[in-house]
Amino acid sequence: MPQTPSRSSTRHATRRLHNSRAWRGLARTGFAVNGLLHILIGAIALQLALPGGSDADADQGGALESLATTPFGGVLLWIVTVGLAALGLWLIVDGILDRPDDGAAQHVAVALAKGLTYLALAVTAGRVALGGRGDSSGDAQSATAALLEAPGGVVLVILAGLAVLAIGVYFGVKGVTQGFRDDIDTPGGAAGKAVVALGVGGYLAKGVALGALGVLLGSAAIASDSARSTGLDGALRSLLELPFGGYVLGGVGVGLIAYGVYCFARARYARLD
Repeated sequence: MPQTPSRSSTRHATRRLHNSRAWRGLARTGFAVNGLLHILIGAIALQLALPGGSDADADQGGALESLATTPFGGVLLWIVTVGLAALGLWLIVDGILDRPDDGAAQHVAVALAKGLTYLALAVTAGRVALGGRGDSSGDAQSATAALLEAPGGVVLVILAGLAVLAIGVYFGVKGVTQGFRDDIDTPGGAAGKAVVALGVGGYLAKGVALGALGVLLGSAAIASDSARSTGLDGALRSLLELPFGGYVLGGVGVGLIAYGVYCFARARYARLD
């Protein structure tokens, strides 16, 4: 009967896989397809900001459905699915293997949250590739309704809204302080300045979008109405209700496109050690 591999040998094999060129290539593909989704979301947001608006959802589901209508859309969707799944797994493995001595639990928890988010997006992309719908708004409403029906549901949804709002603030601060430069080997010259500018604008725009999403969750909790939790699409549309809302949403749309282009740069220059 074969011997069970020791924990150290399993860890060594996992690290070898994690550091392999093929595995890193899949992770870089994940960054690239994430960039593509943000460019599509930003483009839909710009359409919403213009007179006449748009029928498409300005979220990941809407971006995936719009991608499905393009030539070779089915193939592209499966590339997106594999890329997002690989990126999600890479983030989880990276968080576990490269955890620091101090704050290891927090580090692993953040890595798991990021990884599971990308894995969930991969599931949505696979569903659209199989002919289903990427109904992110409906998923958000269903999840909020389930939380509201649980014991202490209002408190749970408020906490979820505060968590999303905090993530939005994190993205905004990371953009202002250029903290994202720790994630990439910034190229020199004009290319490096362009990557930094894209990162600043992109992270700020994503922070605003997530902040609006957190506010919507809080509103749904206070009103005990899951219909108010309409996901990223609803959050972006809510910006239109602000003074000069069309310009605000247009600026966020441009910023999300910038974030998408930055993700392509990150696919090229990401620090994966």
